[in-house]
Amino acid sequence: MDIPKQYDPKEAEQHHYERWEKNGYFAPEINRDPKAPIFSIVIPPPNVTGSLHMGHALQHTLMDVMTRHKRMCGYRTLWLPGMDHAGISTQLMVSRALKKEGKSRHDLGREKFIERVWQWKQESGGQITVQMRREGASVDWSRDKFTMDEDLSRVVREVFVRLYDEGMIYRGNRIVNWCPQDQTVLSDLEVEKQPQAGKLYYLQYPIKNSDKRVTVATTRPETMLGDTAVAVNPNDDRYGDLVGQTVLLPLTNREIPIVADEYVDPQFGTGAVKITPAHDPNDYEMGLRHNLQQVVVIDPYAKMTADAGADYAGLDRYKARDKVIADFEGLGLLEKIVDYEFSISKCERCKTVIEPLISTQWFMKMDHLRDLALDLMAREQLPHFTPETPYRKVYTDWLENLRDWTISRQLWWGHQIPAWYTPNGDLIVARSEEEARSKAGTSDLTQDPDVLDTWFSSALWPFSTLGWPNDTEDLKTFYPTSVLVTARDIIFLWVSRMVMMGLKFVGDEPFADVFITGTILDSQGQRMSKTKMNGVDRRV
Repeated sequence: MDIPKQYDPKEAEQHHYERWEKNGYFAPEINRDPKAPIFSIVIPPPNVTGSLHMGHALQHTLMDVMTRHKRMCGYRTLWLPGMDHAGISTQLMVSRALKKEGKSRHDLGREKFIERVWQWKQESGGQITVQMRREGASVDWSRDKFTMDEDLSRVVREVFVRLYDEGMIYRGNRIVNWCPQDQTVLSDLEVEKQPQAGKLYYLQYPIKNSDKRVTVATTRPETMLGDTAVAVNPNDDRYGDLVGQTVLLPLTNREIPIVADEYVDPQFGTGAVKITPAHDPNDYEMGLRHNLQQVVVIDPYAKMTADAGADYAGLDRYKARDKVIADFEGLGLLEKIVDYEFSISKCERCKTVIEPLISTQWFMKMDHLRDLALDLMAREQLPHFTPETPYRKVYTDWLENLRDWTISRQLWWGHQIPAWYTPNGDLIVARSEEEARSKAGTSDLTQDPDVLDTWFSSALWPFSTLGWPNDTEDLKTFYPTSVLVTARDIIFLWVSRMVMMGLKFVGDEPFADVFITGTILDSQGQRMSKTKMNGVDRRV
């Protein structure tokens, strides 16, 4: 055959890759020596929200170098590929596409919308696999996985049921981070805290049967409509005589107590703080300690509720803020407004300001899982982080302060929670609807509409992809995996949860080493992201 006069790397690389893949050179079976040492990596599954970016290319290169080196050294080598369904991100991207057509997901309905997302997955996921082949990534495509595959979905249901039966998963009414734009709860790790120049408002509350007033300082005056107490530090001599007295809450027809609580910082504002248990996480905890009423004055769309009062009901939260300030000024109860810089919480994806709301959600108790991970670190110093500083301390500090995990999301795309309700409200948790009907003794069941947090299924990735709960040959051979290559921003979201779930369900850590890569930023200094669409998209 004729040899081209000029070397064409694109044509040559594609030819060789196709030959390697066709002949199974990337599968561990290529080395049939049963005594050969094992090397395995599970890929951090890219989200099916678009094309890969330079951050993926960096990590894939490092994993490929490790894998090819071990393969050439005679190891039975598995680099397992796959993709993540990315609940919130993917629903956001498909909703954006629908918006360009003048539609919303509600126009389609849940079933048709999910069909549209699967169509998106085929297009976007197909592009990702093409890109990985063009990278030359020596992954074993015969073991390719997707977190919504039926076998992996079955693992999710199995884990959920087992944890529920052990009392580690429960449904409860607690304060959560709520995104008014995406209309779903978010975990603390999906919330960005950003510094913001704002205002500190000093509001005067009259004390009942007295001509005295107590002044509170707040950055969110609209929430005062839901106040159920004023709190002071028990060691603050300025307010010792006021504890136990009653405040006449302005703009409402309610009387609220003055309570003492050590959480109050005497140095903030005036040292007296308004307590709104339904709209602030710290106030919520204080409300539980003092048995305070929870008055919800802001709804899931960030508008004021009827309990905020007729003059405010239906107003956007920021318009309500302006009206509250104007009304306080009219009553002569606005002491002053000062400039103040504070942190504001925003949705990581859409940047909407988060609203703390009391909501009925599914939660996972983390104390037992946390102890498993901390004990592994104390006993065997695992996982070992490279670089060790500062990531080992970052990892352990977060575990030591771990709270219960909000695992439900108000989305349509994702693993629907395997829980059903009977007409009289009985809750049935089961692995399938058939099992739920058997447990309930009726077929008249309604499945919980919520889905699980994407990171719930991702936490199972190292063993769900290898066939667990079956005692498969892959699971026995390739678990624990050898190393995890990932970025620092998902140490909490993913790394720690994989460690906890692996210890819980397989009885061994999912990996001994975690290699933390650098983060590639765009020209504006922002992390590259498919949902931000700021990656370098080299379609091939």
